[in-house]
Amino acid sequence: MKKVLIVTYYFPPAGGPGVQRWLKFIKYLPDFQLDPIVYIPQNPTYPIVDEGLLSEVSTSLTILKQPIWEPYGLASLFSKKKIKNISAGIIPTLHKQSWKERLALFVRGNLFIPDARVFWVKPSVAFLREYCQTNQIDTIITTGPPHSLHLIGLALQKQMGIKWVADFRDPWTTIGYHKALKLLPWAKRKHKRLEQLVLQAADAIIVTSATTKTEFETLTSRPIEVITNGYDIATEPSLQLDAKFSLAHIGSLLSARNPIVLWEALAELLQEVPELASHLQLNFIGTTSQEVKDTLKKRGLLSYVHDYGYVAHLDAVRFQKQSQILLLLEIDSPATKLILPGKLFEYLVSGRPILAMGPEGSDFASIISETQTGAFFRYSEKEEVKAYILSCFTAFLAGTLKVSAHGIEKYARKNLTEQLARLLTKL
Repeated sequence: MKKVLIVTYYFPPAGGPGVQRWLKFIKYLPDFQLDPIVYIPQNPTYPIVDEGLLSEVSTSLTILKQPIWEPYGLASLFSKKKIKNISAGIIPTLHKQSWKERLALFVRGNLFIPDARVFWVKPSVAFLREYCQTNQIDTIITTGPPHSLHLIGLALQKQMGIKWVADFRDPWTTIGYHKALKLLPWAKRKHKRLEQLVLQAADAIIVTSATTKTEFETLTSRPIEVITNGYDIATEPSLQLDAKFSLAHIGSLLSARNPIVLWEALAELLQEVPELASHLQLNFIGTTSQEVKDTLKKRGLLSYVHDYGYVAHLDAVRFQKQSQILLLLEIDSPATKLILPGKLFEYLVSGRPILAMGPEGSDFASIISETQTGAFFRYSEKEEVKAYILSCFTAFLAGTLKVSAHGIEKYARKNLTEQLARLLTKL
């Protein structure tokens, strides 16, 4: 079997969506005559931990670990809650940031390039160079973010001639939170230079959406392949749906991911359809920013919220299957139209209708339309959102609220791993 070394920061017991992609690829790669070896930090700082995911890691998997130093001395500037929220991507909007938060974001953006894991690069290159030579490894995969891990692949390729695949779960310099890092002109240029070095050197590049591929094709002539995230859910007995008319959001509700139009639509429907008040329930599974909670309170919706916080992945899957409607909310910015959230694919297989909102041209809008699993709306379409929710509520009262997904098999994790395996065997 061909050995493939996978360099990743996020791996069980880390929780959150960034773990699922390579946890599942690693699960199925041996079925295609590929032997995965995983390299991870020995002492990482994970904002979310899900011990339940450890059971999905094969006992026969070779896992290499080396210490990492992360500059968390800045953490003393904050409360533990703020540290956790910023690490998880919950960054307050500019006018609500304290001077300490502004300072920390400035330091993070301008002193640690491309990110705070950059100090792991040199020791990792030294360790992996020896390991790859001793164990005859000829293919390495780096997955980011954190994008500093791609610099490990870049160095090993230059020093050893090893085949290297760079996997981008998210874009680099065009990702939404870059604007919050208060980058100085020279820091922006350095990010761009490192991004171009990686994109122009990798033997193959993997991205998760068609729009990211189009964006990267303007920066490199290297081969780029779209391999989306997917679903891989164990068969369970049918779960009873919520008795309430529940709208569930799985994942973080960031300060910028605050769908005021949706909250306004619900508030207006409560006035226009009095019967809705006794049925409505909002399920939030994941971290919710204070700004979202403040908005809900202002719109008179906070009493309908059931805030469960972060739950184990299997519990999140149960919420998906039990809720009446699933919310897929992306930040209303052109920069986010290329994002295909990992939860989208688990939503597809849940059998529940999806109410999605995002910028015009969002990649996930076409998938929802193609699979007939719900409806997508722009943030300017409040009346259309109201009409959709009302139609769903009418179907809920009649006991007929459901969807039947079409053509989702191609997003099954094993089928996606087969696509990855074909790419790796061609190198």
